[in-house]
Amino acid sequence: MNGPKCAAGEWVEIGWTAFSAENRSRDIPEETQKVPMLARVKGFALSEASLGEKVSLRTTTGRVLTGELLVVRPHYTHSFGTPQPELLEIGLKLREGV
Repeated sequence: MNGPKCAAGEWVEIGWTAFSAENRSRDIPEETQKVPMLARVKGFALSEASLGEKVSLRTTTGRVLTGELLVVRPHYTHSFGTPQPELLEIGLKLREGV
């Protein structure tokens, strides 16, 4: 597959199917049972690879995992959402002794 490549030691994200739909627990909602459970993990590539190829990585905790290369140099996109006025004021009120 053409596209971005990673070098050995580069920060990457891989993915794989952890459980097929047939192997999902029957204790989860029916609509969830119908889709596979996908896993995604970030770590340092152990070899060069192109997007879509299999590659192994070492996580920051030392685990070695193998999956499809999804992202080269992934970044974090989460946030804590919109600040809530009530929560912003709590610290000020506590410091004022109110």
